[in-house]
Amino acid sequence: MKPRPVAALVFLALVPAAAQPIPEAQADQRARALLAQMTLPEKIGQLSQLFYGIGPTPSDPIELVRSGSVGSFLFVTDPATTNRLQHIAVEQSPHHIPLLFGFDVVHGFHTIFPVPLALAASWDPALIRAVQSLAAREAAAVGVRWTFAPMVDIARDPRWGRIVEGAGEDPVLGSAIARAQVQGFQGPYIGAPDHVIACVKHFAGYGAADGGRDYDSSYIPDTLLWNVYLRPFEAAVQAGVGTLMSAYMDLNDVPATGNRFLLDDVLRKTWGFRGFVVSDAFSVRDLATHGFARDPADAALRALTAGVDMDMGSMTFARQLPALVQQNRVSRDRIDEAVRLILIAKIRLGLFEHPFVDEARAPQVFNDPATRRQARLAAARSAVLLRNEHSALPLNPNLASLAVLGPLADSSSDILGSWSFAGASAPAQTILQALRARLPNARIDYAPGVQLRRRFPSMFDALFGIKHPTPWSPAQARTELDRAVSLARAASTVVLVLGEAQEMSGETGSRSSLDLPGDQEKLLEAVAAAGKPTVLVVLAGRPLNLSWASAHIPAILDVWYPGVEGASATADLLFGDAVPGGKLPVTFPRSAGQIPVYYAHNLTHEPETALDFTSRYQDELTSPLYPFGYGLSYTTFSFSHLRLDKPAVPAGSTIIGSVDVANTGSRPGDEVVQIYVHQRSGSASRPVRELKFFERVSLAPGESKTVRFSLGRSDLAYWSSATRSWVNEPSAFDLWAGADSNAPLHATFDVTP
Repeated sequence: MKPRPVAALVFLALVPAAAQPIPEAQADQRARALLAQMTLPEKIGQLSQLFYGIGPTPSDPIELVRSGSVGSFLFVTDPATTNRLQHIAVEQSPHHIPLLFGFDVVHGFHTIFPVPLALAASWDPALIRAVQSLAAREAAAVGVRWTFAPMVDIARDPRWGRIVEGAGEDPVLGSAIARAQVQGFQGPYIGAPDHVIACVKHFAGYGAADGGRDYDSSYIPDTLLWNVYLRPFEAAVQAGVGTLMSAYMDLNDVPATGNRFLLDDVLRKTWGFRGFVVSDAFSVRDLATHGFARDPADAALRALTAGVDMDMGSMTFARQLPALVQQNRVSRDRIDEAVRLILIAKIRLGLFEHPFVDEARAPQVFNDPATRRQARLAAARSAVLLRNEHSALPLNPNLASLAVLGPLADSSSDILGSWSFAGASAPAQTILQALRARLPNARIDYAPGVQLRRRFPSMFDALFGIKHPTPWSPAQARTELDRAVSLARAASTVVLVLGEAQEMSGETGSRSSLDLPGDQEKLLEAVAAAGKPTVLVVLAGRPLNLSWASAHIPAILDVWYPGVEGASATADLLFGDAVPGGKLPVTFPRSAGQIPVYYAHNLTHEPETALDFTSRYQDELTSPLYPFGYGLSYTTFSFSHLRLDKPAVPAGSTIIGSVDVANTGSRPGDEVVQIYVHQRSGSASRPVRELKFFERVSLAPGESKTVRFSLGRSDLAYWSSATRSWVNEPSAFDLWAGADSNAPLHATFDVTP
């Protein structure tokens, strides 16, 4: 074992207790002292992150660790492996610098919570903060101290597969959820016990890919970039996020990983971000694939000088930077700056003092029953009741017979959603199993009815060795469909579980259509024709075309991918043990032909309110199937007494308002109070409505509550394409309060010069 350098020992003596934050200035001082002792190869090693146990891992990663040629690994989730690698780093590498282990803790680690789009549907930042704190605790227990989350990309094209990983279409909702996730992952400070450092991604504009095709180019005008797509990233930076990930795609013809405007002008100079930037996997190397860089050396040069500090996976920095420095094409100061930022993160995380994990502790953390209870609560609060004609739900708990049908009804993997491969080894309970547990004395019959398959396999199939069942023959497909319909006819009630297999969503999960995949629509219509009371439960990571179902199926409950406790939560919701209160974080179109359809669009010269309205399709309504913010309950609510404290305020001042919300039904339930505004005139046209405030409230039958809100300069300012600047302009404003983006309760106020 090599002795520690004297400087390292001196600074160890100055380290505060592990439960106390390490001040950033002190971390910077320590990082600079260590940096002064490091050789160029060691510095470049800190800029390199490698996959371990998956993908193109180098043949001898141990030797790379020993020589100080790697600073971080991802996909190491075994605490014994973490400790083994960490021992080599801190005992045998030249300056004993610990490794940083990262993993995509997107919606849980061992305990899988609802997918992020589902969590966004809860409209409950406190819940989301709690969920991600528990996820961080489980990850930290195995030595993972860095999560590649939250993903805060705004997505207004539901064909894009990765819409499932974000918060939907709105910048205000997205910003609130971004802050909550950063706070949940990181805790009160970077380095807090049982927490991890977060990495907000993908910077920026990834969710606006052409045609919703993953990795395709994004073309975003400045007004949308500043007012919509950048705002959740800025919120995450303001919340203190420690790291940031560059995106794969071209943004306005400049790849995000080589985009100096994004990574320096916006992130560093405008927002003052002080953490480090990691590339997305292989995106440094792929600057050449884009046709942006000439060759790997040029790719390394462009990424580093644009503002990328760590190369994920591709080893392009490791292979190209030594020669680039020798040729004076890359400055040593830029390399030192990148290394300094990475060392600061490791110091603030306490890795120098506490590099190892207690391998016996992980099972105790994983088996905490409070975490499973939180997962069940999160699943119940994330579900959105889309339709409930004649109070079809909740179901009668004394049902004598039930037909549970659909290809997802008895699937344990499809209830989890993407990025769940580190979850519990035991299969999750299926919806069929949960319903049988809920109705032990009822006859419950099951048939899948149809099969689900992607046309083109997912890249994760080969990566993780996923195998799929043999496709049915045409004759078998007819037999299975007929069997499902026969069971529907014989039952007193039918629960159809339809949607998307989890592999149809997420990365590489873009779709050209929003229709129910496979023959599910045929199954849906055939079962409905059986004439029995039918409930549709939707499992999906995006809005789907439910147009036919919305006109013919009495009850539709969208549970998204609700996680490991999602089946139990679904049973709770179906039988009224829990009451749906979720709201849509994204507009549901009637068909893919309406895309893009989002609520915050601009007026036209023939707006929707005009009698001779012409800004429409000639073969379809322009209105969505379900609007942004929409969701029903088993009870009813009313809004009244919308009040503003003054009729006018000077520009830059705050106006304060309130609205009363009452539970007018017979069950307790939750409502989400939503406040929207519209600026009537200005230097640029403004959207017809923009969400500015929301609050989820719980009310007993007959109970009412006054919800107060305030709108200040930051709420009413916007980036104007006319002035090329942020403006807070005098104008008349409309304000609405209600339960979704069509909220009818209206008031006006003026902003004066």
